[in-house]
Amino acid sequence: MDRREFISSASVAATALAALSDTPVAKAAASERVRVGMVGAGGRAFSLNATFSANPNVEIVAIADIDPGKLPRTVDEVTKRQGKAPKTTNDFRHLIDDKSLDAIVVGTPDHWHAIPTILACMAGKDVYVEKPDSHNIIEGQRMVAAMRKYKRVVQMGSQHRSTTRMQTAIEYVKSGALGRCLVAKAWESSKQGSIGKPADSDPPANIDYDFWLGSAPKRPFNVRRFHGHWRWFYDYGTGDLGNDGVHRLDMAIAVLNAASETQGDGSIGLPRRIQAVGGKWYFDDMQEFPDTLQVNYEFAGKAPKILTYEMRVWSAYNMEAESEGAALYGDKGYMILGNSRWRAFGPNGQLVKEVTGDSDEKPHVQDFIDCIKNRKKPYCDLETIGHPASVLCHTGNIAARLGRQLVLDPANESFVGDEQANALRGRPEWRKPWVLPEV
Repeated sequence: MDRREFISSASVAATALAALSDTPVAKAAASERVRVGMVGAGGRAFSLNATFSANPNVEIVAIADIDPGKLPRTVDEVTKRQGKAPKTTNDFRHLIDDKSLDAIVVGTPDHWHAIPTILACMAGKDVYVEKPDSHNIIEGQRMVAAMRKYKRVVQMGSQHRSTTRMQTAIEYVKSGALGRCLVAKAWESSKQGSIGKPADSDPPANIDYDFWLGSAPKRPFNVRRFHGHWRWFYDYGTGDLGNDGVHRLDMAIAVLNAASETQGDGSIGLPRRIQAVGGKWYFDDMQEFPDTLQVNYEFAGKAPKILTYEMRVWSAYNMEAESEGAALYGDKGYMILGNSRWRAFGPNGQLVKEVTGDSDEKPHVQDFIDCIKNRKKPYCDLETIGHPASVLCHTGNIAARLGRQLVLDPANESFVGDEQANALRGRPEWRKPWVLPEV
C-alpha cells in the first residue's frame, strides 16, 4: 500500500479535511514561521501543544485527535498562547495531506508513532515524535529509512538532550576529568500503582475504537488498555523502560559515548549482548510489562563497556541522591546526572563540580524549529540518537520477556541465531488498513 492509497482510504471527517485545506490562511515562509499540525491533544500531547503554540516562530494550524473530548481544553490553550484558534479533525491523515503544513508533531501512544512519522516524511514534512521512537524495532527502522530517503528533520522528544545541563555534562566528560570510563548506570524510580483488573466493556460512544487500535490486534475494549494505561500492554506500549527509562538510558549513553570517543575507543554504537533479570513480581493486576527489572547492556567496540539499567516501579527510592538518573564511572572520578543537576566527584568521593539546570522542553522544541530552517541535525536526531536509545528499550524488553541473554547484530539490529527474539522485533502482522508503509 503506497502513501496515496493509504491516505485516500480516509473517509472519516471529510468536512474537517475541507476545513483544513480550503480555509484561506496566509502561509509564512518556513524561514519566518513554521506551520505545524499536532497529532494528539491529551496527555503528553497537551504539553506539546502548549509549548509549540507558545513559540513565536510556530503556528499550530491544526490538531488531530480521535477523542473529541480531548480537544476543547487543548484548543483553548493553543488559542490563548498563539492568538489564533487551530482547526481540528479526528483523522491525522488530513494533516499529512495538508500541503500548507511544514511539520507534524506526534504525541500519541507508542503504537501510533511510526505510521504518522513515515507518512509525514513521505509528504515532505519534518517531524517531532515523542519517545521512544516506535512501538518496536522494525517500526523504528522504517522511520529512519523514511527520514533518510526523504531528507527530513526528525527530532525525538528526549528533551534533556537540548538542555544546558546535559550539554555541559558531556563537555565535562570530554575534558577527561573522569579518566578512563568503562561503566555507566541508569535507574528509574517513578512509583506506579496497581491498575487493577476491570472487566471489558463497550468503548465510549464518541470514540472510533478500531481507529485507536490501529495496527494492534483487535481486542475488546478495556478502560485500562486505553487512555493513560496503554503503556503497560505489549500491544501498544513499551513499559516503563520505554516510558521513563529511555530518558535515563539516553543520559547514560550520552556521557558514556562522550567518554569512549574522548579516550580513543570510538563511538560505542549499539550493545552486543543484552541480559535482563526481573518480571511481574509485585503488582497483581493487568499490567504485562515487568514491575521489577535490571538490564545489562554490553558494548563490544574497540574496548568493552557496560551499561546497567535498574527499575522498581513499586518503590520510590533515591540512588546517589537522585530518584531517577544516570551515572558514569571512571578511574579518576565519577559523575551523577539527575533531572535538575549533575555532579562530578573525585577518586575519593569528594564533590568537585556541580551544575544545575532543569529539563524544560522549550529548548528542545526551539532546536527542532531551528533545524527545520537550517537543515542541520537536531540534538535528538532520530537516526543517530533517538532510534539507538529506543533500541535499548526494545531489546531490554525482549530480553525480559524471554528471560535469557540475547546477542544483537548492531549492523541490522537483529538477534543472532534467535528466531523467537527476532519475532519480537516487530508485530506478527500490522492489522489492515494500518499496514506499516513501505519506504
